[in-house]
Amino acid sequence: MMAQKTLSNSNETSLIKEVIRLGKLRLSTSVVFSSVAGYILGFQEFNWVHFLLLIIGGITVVAASNALNQMYEKDRDALMNRTKNRPLPLGTMSMRQAWVASIVLLVVGLSALYVINPMTSYFGALSVVLYAVVYTPLKARTPMAVFVGAFPGAIPYMLGWVAARNDFDIETGTLFAQQFFWQFPHFWAIAWFSFDDYARAGYYLLPSRRKDRSSQLFIIVYTLWMIAVGILPAFGITGELTLSIPGAIAVFALGLWVLEKGRRLLQDSDDKTARKLMFSSIGYLTGMQIIYIIDRFI
Repeated sequence: MMAQKTLSNSNETSLIKEVIRLGKLRLSTSVVFSSVAGYILGFQEFNWVHFLLLIIGGITVVAASNALNQMYEKDRDALMNRTKNRPLPLGTMSMRQAWVASIVLLVVGLSALYVINPMTSYFGALSVVLYAVVYTPLKARTPMAVFVGAFPGAIPYMLGWVAARNDFDIETGTLFAQQFFWQFPHFWAIAWFSFDDYARAGYYLLPSRRKDRSSQLFIIVYTLWMIAVGILPAFGITGELTLSIPGAIAVFALGLWVLEKGRRLLQDSDDKTARKLMFSSIGYLTGMQIIYIIDRFI
C-alpha cells in the first residue's frame, strides 16, 4: 500500500515537472519580467494584489501559449536537436495531458488578468491567439512568421502598463514598439546560429530564408529601429512615459552594443558572433527596462 502511494506521488511529481517543461517556465518568467517593468513604469498607486495577479496571469498565459505551440509542432520538434527532448516528442506526456494542462493554464491566467481589469485579460488572450493560432502555423511556410510573431511577443511590456492604468494610449504604444523592434535582431540571431537545426524541421526564418548578406542587413536595419524607439521618450512626445537625457544616453549605449554585434555578424557571418548578438539583445532589453525604472524614480 505504501509502495502504491509512493509510486502515485512520484507519477504526480513527474507530471508536474513535465507540465513545467511544456510551458517553458524559465522563458515564461523572463517574458513576465517585461510585464512587471511595464507595471512599475505605469502605476500611479501601487496595488500589490494586481501586481501579484499580473505575475501569476502572465506566467500562466505565456506557459499556455508555449504548450499550444509545442502541441502543434510536436512532429517537427522531434526532428531538431534543440527541441527533440521536449515532453511531447519524447513521449513523457500525452497529447491529452498537454491539452488539459494548456486549458487549465489559460483559464487560470486569463482569469487572473481579468481580475485586474478586462482590458489586460483581452490583450493576454490576443497574445495567445496571435502566437498559437497565427504565428505557429506560419513558421513552416514563410519567414514573415517572424513579423507576425513579433506582435504577441511585444504585448507583455505594454501589458504591465495596461494593468496599471486600464488604458491604451501613446505610452502603451511606445512600450509595444520598443519590444516589437527588439525581437527582430534577437530572433534572427537565433535563426542564424540555429539555421541547420531549423532546416531539419523545414523552418527557414531568416528574412531571405538564407544566411546571406540580405539577412545581415535586415538585422542592422531593425537594430537601428530598436535603438530609435528605445530613446523616443526622451523627446517628450510619448505622454507620461518619459526618459531623461542621462537615461537616453545609457539606453543608446546599450543599443550601440547590439549594433556592434550586428556589424560583426555582417563582417564575418560566424555562428559564434550571432550567438553573441543574441545575448547582447537580451542584455539590451533587460538593461533598457531597468534604466527606465531607475529613471522614473530619480
